[in-house]
Amino acid sequence: MTPDPADVDEAVFDVVDRIPPGRVTTYGAIGELIGIGPRRVARALSSGGGAVAWYRVVRADGTVAEPVRVRQLELLAAEGVPMRDGRVVLSEVRWP
Repeated sequence: MTPDPADVDEAVFDVVDRIPPGRVTTYGAIGELIGIGPRRVARALSSGGGAVAWYRVVRADGTVAEPVRVRQLELLAAEGVPMRDGRVVLSEVRWP
């Protein structure tokens, strides 16, 4: 049986809610935690993740999505997330 898309979205939001300020995780890490692919995580956040700290989720290489790049980098910088050459330094702030 295929899970209800709303349930999948809620599972994504629940994980994102647990990421502490100043830390980040990747789409893939969230996907592994709840059993979905990273693209499905991105879809959940892009369609309804405004109520959670969506900006704490980045690509596996530490880059951010182009459509929200400027805002996401601003929000992460405000939390003191270290960046180098426009990428989050995942080795220093990866969660969990």
